Amino acid sequence: MISPALPELPDGVTVTALRDLAVRLATAAGALVREGRPDRVVVAATKSSEVDPVTVMDRASEELLREMIAAERPDDAILGEEGDDVAGTSGLTWVLDPIDGTVNYLYGVASWAVSVAVVAGPPEPASWTVLAGCVHSVADGRTWSAGLGEGATRDGVPVRVGAAASLGTSLVGTGFGYDAARRAHQAQVLTQVLPKIRDIRRLGSAAIDLCLLADGSIDLYYERGLNPWDMAAGAVVATEAGAVVTGLRGGPAGNAMTVAGPPELVAQLSEILEAADADGARSPEIG
Repeated sequence: MISPALPELPDGVTVTALRDLAVRLATAAGALVREGRPDRVVVAATKSSEVDPVTVMDRASEELLREMIAAERPDDAILGEEGDDVAGTSGLTWVLDPIDGTVNYLYGVASWAVSVAVVAGPPEPASWTVLAGCVHSVADGRTWSAGLGEGATRDGVPVRVGAAASLGTSLVGTGFGYDAARRAHQAQVLTQVLPKIRDIRRLGSAAIDLCLLADGSIDLYYERGLNPWDMAAGAVVATEAGAVVTGLRGGPAGNAMTVAGPPELVAQLSEILEAADADGARSPEIG
């Protein structure tokens, strides 16, 4: 996979420095989340539905990230899941998911992460260029990072996507939305996908799924409904590890659909997903 062209950066800024900061941000917030998790997690609010929770620690983690960014890069913008967007003047935006996999965190299921990326251009996946990112798996301490043109690593060791022999032998990661109608549709799509692959894994953290793809732990990944903060860091890790990260019907990866993996297998999986209307292009009422 060829990395996008590096955009012009502010004076004195390098991708390596941004990547290092992303790692420091994600691991610092991860320590806060890990050490501060109570025996019983409190749901502070809900978002898109009553099963889409926000915890006290989601907010505390994002506040720490915002404070650290303000101290080190006060001219950069911030796009976070839980707080108000912050405008900037540098042309760079930090995209934050303070706990990706909040339901897992709520229940104590070990697949949640802090995801931090920095992008150039508009804060929209179809238009931005991700410069660097880090996904820190809080429960087990694994840390994936990548910089544009620098490759991807897990705990400092370079990683590359795997090479399944065929779609039929591919282990595929996915996830499901919170809206009941969308979940029902996603279940229907799964009936078209599952007979044609090795098996499905649903871990509950898109950021970690994309990183597992990057290091060869799964072969393919697809999901509808990803927000910018869900995918920014994981996507740059995956692409720098050699994956294609795209949407369906020639579109970019984003909320409608994200498909990731080796190019040939992505093409085969995308054909199945398009036939199953996995992105709802023929069923807009699903949302």
